[in-house]
Amino acid sequence: MIEIPSDLHKNLVPLAFLLGNWAGAGVFDFPGAEKCNFGQEVAFTHDGRDFLEYRSHTWVLDSEGKKVEPLESESGFWRIDAERKVEVVMVRDSGVVEVWYGELADQKPQIDLATDAVARTSTAGPYSGGKRLYGYVKSDLMWVGEKQTPEVPLRPYMSAQLKKVVTPEDVAAWAKDMGDLPDDGIAFFK
Repeated sequence: MIEIPSDLHKNLVPLAFLLGNWAGAGVFDFPGAEKCNFGQEVAFTHDGRDFLEYRSHTWVLDSEGKKVEPLESESGFWRIDAERKVEVVMVRDSGVVEVWYGELADQKPQIDLATDAVARTSTAGPYSGGKRLYGYVKSDLMWVGEKQTPEVPLRPYMSAQLKKVVTPEDVAAWAKDMGDLPDDGIAFFK
């Protein structure tokens, strides 16, 4: 279920499906690095202004699904205009800053993005751009990222399936909004 908060900036309504805290797992595979499964936590939040704040943390998982070490962290800001064009400014822990442009698909919660500008610090590894696809599929947030370097042409390197994280505060708010339910619960289904 996609909820639209009453204090969400009107321009961001098309991106409401991203809002919330998400967690899940995926696969990392890029030449020159060891292929691995990873865990991920993502948060899309808002404060009433015309952008979403984004944070993502990933970590390597062992064969039993336990955290081994950090993989990548990134944060940024997402905006959308009246023509459904999306822009993202993102910074990564590896010393990379990116500007992404793309668009929200017509009639479905799917966003295609591609880098427009990349800046790297002197300690950042080789990186020259990428593409990402985000989609809301059966209440899950799914994404795939592609990456290129001067030595490696654009290719998929990360993908994940994330589930919405439900907090005790969410449950309390939902319970408060439900009003009176029948005592036996059965009448609710009739």
